[in-house]
Amino acid sequence: MTRFASPAHDERVTSRVGRWLGIAFAVCFLTGLLSHGIQHPPSWFTWPSSPVWLYRVTQGLHVISGIAAIPLLLAKLWSVYPKLFERPLVRSALHALERGSILVLSGAAFFELITGLFNVAQNYLWGFYFPTAHYAVAWIAIGSVLVHVAVKLPVIRRALAPPGVDADRRRFLRTTWLATGVAVVATAGATVPLLRRVSVLAWRSTVDLPVNRTAAAAAIEVPADWHLEVVDGEDVHRFTLDQLNALPQATEELPIACVEGWSASAVWGGVRVAELLRQCGIAPGVDVRVSSLEKGGLYSTSTLPGTHTGDRRTLLALRVADQPLTPDHGYPCRVIAPTRPGVLQTKWVTRLEVL
Repeated sequence: MTRFASPAHDERVTSRVGRWLGIAFAVCFLTGLLSHGIQHPPSWFTWPSSPVWLYRVTQGLHVISGIAAIPLLLAKLWSVYPKLFERPLVRSALHALERGSILVLSGAAFFELITGLFNVAQNYLWGFYFPTAHYAVAWIAIGSVLVHVAVKLPVIRRALAPPGVDADRRRFLRTTWLATGVAVVATAGATVPLLRRVSVLAWRSTVDLPVNRTAAAAAIEVPADWHLEVVDGEDVHRFTLDQLNALPQATEELPIACVEGWSASAVWGGVRVAELLRQCGIAPGVDVRVSSLEKGGLYSTSTLPGTHTGDRRTLLALRVADQPLTPDHGYPCRVIAPTRPGVLQTKWVTRLEVL
């Protein structure tokens, strides 16, 4: 039929777009596994505290590769949609497996990309917990990709072998690469500072130090007699804000890198966590549970691993940009540690407990 006569409906086009889509999916999947492991670490998982920009890069790649996958997925589906009208619907067991894998792959891919895009915008239109669902469907998506590639491998080899595509098909591919590049450049400024002036769709890039969760949203009330507790078994050490400010102070330039992909660096001042532990007779390098004044929030507590409590750059921050913390940035104090997701840089800290 004439409506299927476009040069784009060709296995050589599909294979070339599919190759780059597979790369985008692989990068997105692997960096997503890292992010999930950092936030919900199994017993064997460790995450280094150096270099300080590590999570900023891996999570930025996660979001950027997801953005790049959107035009690539649409182009690939456009190149193959005439196959939906082929008859008979199922010709063999292998053909049934191929069609089934495409159905699962398409559904999982659209779920991951659409929910991920809404997560970047912090707009949740669903009732399920995003991280759990996103993580589970990622395994379905990557599994169906592997099945699909295995089934189509003979076609892929044939399509990628010389001769290449003709001029009409090259125009479609160039348009696809251009659309993908525009999508990446238009959004990557959230992670890449050099692109912020040209990334017209970059989220949070116009704010020096964005805030995801405000003190009002977290219902934070700092009591007049606030103090920080450092707990080690039966030993409890208490510090007022004045006492924390009287301890040896340090400054570090560290980024806040959020799971939504944006990141921003700032100069933080406060007490090194290692020094605070020493003041309490505790050797740095132990795991510490950090508790916030926030009640009942998903991230009202976090575990600061020994790799970070032993790192001299990890701060119990009291200031940012040489000014006392505002309530939205975590007053009276917050944790700032290298290579940690923003959701684990606990604000409104009230207790540190050695595990």
